[in-house]
Amino acid sequence: MYNRILLPTDGSDNAKRAGKHAIWIANNSGADIIVLNVIEPYYPQISALPNFSDVIFDELKEEGENAVKSFKQELESSQCKGICKNMKLKTQIKEGKAFVEIIKFIKSEKIDLVVMGASGRHGIDRFILGSVTERVVREAVCPVLVVN
Repeated sequence: MYNRILLPTDGSDNAKRAGKHAIWIANNSGADIIVLNVIEPYYPQISALPNFSDVIFDELKEEGENAVKSFKQELESSQCKGICKNMKLKTQIKEGKAFVEIIKFIKSEKIDLVVMGASGRHGIDRFILGSVTERVVREAVCPVLVVN
């Protein structure tokens, strides 16, 4: 039923729990998993700190790379325990507004299922109408499994 599962991750606990569900589904359906992290480089420029933007962007990029690397290592070492032989895992890092990049990725990569956490690192997101998960649920052209 599913061939390509998208797992957007920010390294949060909910994203890790979503990863476990994605692994289970992929293992049972033979689907591939694509782990996606989106770096949102939208932050105010502080004129007193001339390299502020570069420093913040570098930190966000490193954090994103660590999130996808961590998930890949966890998958390869402990989650599958040798049973996910038919599953392929790819990782991607994009830059932009998270929900926009996720929606574009769903369409361009012909994703069959999105598995994602209910809220990310910033718990305040769940109180904001425009949270990433909510926007993806509303705008995705495929099923979205939200893991709490």
